[in-house]
Amino acid sequence: MGEPAQVPATPLLRLRDGNLIPQIGLGVLRVENGQTADVVEGALRAGYRHIDAAAGYGNEREVGEGLKRLGFDKGELRKSLWITTKVKDTNQGYDSTLRAFDEQISDLGLEYVDMYMIHWPTPFDWRSADTWKAFRKLRSEGRIRTLGVCNFLPEHLERLADEVGELPAVDQIELHPTFQQRDVVEYCESKGIVVEAYEPLARTADLHAGDGLIDRLAQAHQVSNAQIILRWHLQKGYVLIPKSVHLNRQVENASILDFSLSDEEMAEIDSLNTATRVGHDPLTFSYA
Repeated sequence: MGEPAQVPATPLLRLRDGNLIPQIGLGVLRVENGQTADVVEGALRAGYRHIDAAAGYGNEREVGEGLKRLGFDKGELRKSLWITTKVKDTNQGYDSTLRAFDEQISDLGLEYVDMYMIHWPTPFDWRSADTWKAFRKLRSEGRIRTLGVCNFLPEHLERLADEVGELPAVDQIELHPTFQQRDVVEYCESKGIVVEAYEPLARTADLHAGDGLIDRLAQAHQVSNAQIILRWHLQKGYVLIPKSVHLNRQVENASILDFSLSDEEMAEIDSLNTATRVGHDPLTFSYA
């Protein structure tokens, strides 16, 4: 494999627990087995140092294979890398989370992960407090560095804090210009929780949003439509994890540091907010 174009060094955000997370990462949701290891290897060669995985994606073993090929499974290279994974909802609970983590860490071929997350709040079958207690045990053993959640609304974050006396460092939520979840973002920011955006391009649905607004901004800055949206996320202070299986697109997605959007341009993109999800409702969904 030839050496690809390199992505610039990613900004780091300091979390409430003191750890530093690369602001741009690679998501591997809907990357198929038989392809995932190559995708991860290519991204690492290009300079990515943040991979976002999950038990529910069904490809953790191949993520681990991609890491191992280049030596990112141990030593100094491992220290340079941020790996996130998530407990599957069917494995929530104290003992079941501990068993699930053992299996996941084995599949990844790692001694620790940088962040472990509750994938969905499942308020209809709430087990987050017991799951969190297992997270704490794993953190005390040095097998997890940062504790996070995904898809938690303010009511779920409040309930978790009431039951365990602690808030997560990160809340990973669906977030893009046409679905900005401002109430969740405002709550997280008020509590010092970093927001991480998945589906940052709305599965490409937002690339031509705003009756040509994104197209116009891309032309003005001589960048791609995707880069405009990802730059908006970056300037908002979100962690973002765009997914692509194509190396040239991965490099493009991370190459958003050499231009900036003006306050007026940011406000124009802000105006695109609607109530249109492309993913699931955390009040009803479980990632089995």
